[in-house]
Amino acid sequence: MNTSTMLRAFCDAVEQRNSKAFAELFTEDGVYHDVFYGAFAGRAKIAGMIDDWFYRTATDFRWDMHDPVSDGETLYARYTFSYRSTLPEAQGARAMFEGVAIMRLRDGKIVEYHEVANTAPAFADLKFAPERIAKIVAKQGAALKARPEMKRHLE
Repeated sequence: MNTSTMLRAFCDAVEQRNSKAFAELFTEDGVYHDVFYGAFAGRAKIAGMIDDWFYRTATDFRWDMHDPVSDGETLYARYTFSYRSTLPEAQGARAMFEGVAIMRLRDGKIVEYHEVANTAPAFADLKFAPERIAKIVAKQGAALKARPEMKRHLE
């Protein structure tokens, strides 16, 4: 499967709540590192992430990947991602995120997915209190700092 086809299948599976098709894009030992929810290892956990986490408090997902670049082992793509929140305080608002997807590949499948996203504006869209946004962003910053590959950039 070529890069564009794989990325469209990735986005379509989330938009269509097709957790099985989404998980099949990963190797058996694949890991999805979500910017909010953490790591999901293995196809069963990755599939569960779609139903148990993504769709728990959201609906009407839209995900598009832009300007992909790959050497066959690593794939980078800018993305736009949005959903309609079902959280009471959001009052049905749509949250939109921009980010970069980073995927390690093996034999045409995703071994590891990471993302870097600008999350604070979306939380404002959802009408979260400033204190709640600050707490979420601080937690994400701490998780980023904990990643070994980030150490030299933070010194």
